[in-house]
Amino acid sequence: MNEYDVLSVFCGPDGRHGNALGVVRDGSRIPDPDERQTFAAKLGFSETVFVDDPERGVIDIYTPSTRLPFAGYPCVGAAWLLDVPELVVPAGVVGARLDGEFTWIEARAEWAPPRTVRQYGSAAEVDALAVPPEGEWVYAWAWEDEAAGRVRARGFPGRGDGVEEDEATGAAALLLTSQLDRALNIRQGKGSQLLTAPQPDGYVEVGGRVRLL
Repeated sequence: MNEYDVLSVFCGPDGRHGNALGVVRDGSRIPDPDERQTFAAKLGFSETVFVDDPERGVIDIYTPSTRLPFAGYPCVGAAWLLDVPELVVPAGVVGARLDGEFTWIEARAEWAPPRTVRQYGSAAEVDALAVPPEGEWVYAWAWEDEAAGRVRARGFPGRGDGVEEDEATGAAALLLTSQLDRALNIRQGKGSQLLTAPQPDGYVEVGGRVRLL
């Protein structure tokens, strides 16, 4: 098996939780897309990143079942690991910066893969949700404190590839921020934290804590 790192992305304030991300630092070890897909499926994380050029920040992102042109939490994790000012993904150039304990990316909402963003009446309703049927990517959310921009969210990929619930989802947070056009403090999954802020010209910043597992 090829060497890889595992990061936890969007950790909570106590350093726990976050979404596990596989990172193959030397993407040249697995150059073939089909082999990359097989390797990502074997690891079984929500997403796995292959670094093709660490200095330029060129990365390739896979779920256990498909290749993605852009994804949020893999970009945040890669930005933290590579410490570069930008990342290059098929969707475009993603801005990146480290600010204290938080790593931030800047991307466009239209780069996010399609998903259903569904609002509920309370955080308790989101907490009580069962995993929905496969077939659509559902991002369920509710206000915890609307005035403060605090959101409770859960993400259900619905791909049928073994990942029933995403612990933290940067692309969905980016979509919600774009729809609401305001900064958000999102608590997702069991205790992950995502911070977001709209930026000029249709961009959104998404940030969180990253640690090496």
